[in-house]
Amino acid sequence: MAANRTPIPATKAPATKAPATTLAWLILLASAVLEAVWATALGLSDGFTRPLPTLVFALTATLSMAGLGLAVKSIPLGTAYAVWVGIGAALTVGWAMATGVEPASPLKLLFIAGIVGCAAGLKLLPAAK
Repeated sequence: MAANRTPIPATKAPATKAPATTLAWLILLASAVLEAVWATALGLSDGFTRPLPTLVFALTATLSMAGLGLAVKSIPLGTAYAVWVGIGAALTVGWAMATGVEPASPLKLLFIAGIVGCAAGLKLLPAAK
């Protein structure tokens, strides 16, 4: 009797791999962090005369641009670029204020929070079809 049974097709287990857009957003966020690193290293390079900050700048700028390039395969260019610049700029200024290179003020913090909020808002918008 077992030979007369119709086999039941095996169902595929749900994929555990993150969707491409989620991965693209993570790459974009990492690239924005690297943007803050290269911008800070650029300032410390003293016109590319100091070897270590110059090397950090070159390496992180390359990786940051490569990440942005990968992210725009799944995220519209305008959105990706705005988020990349906004988050990178906010982190750069935040680091400068935290290390005492740049003075902090409540109004400056408010505007930086606005930049981050706008970048987060772009992520929350529904994806185009």
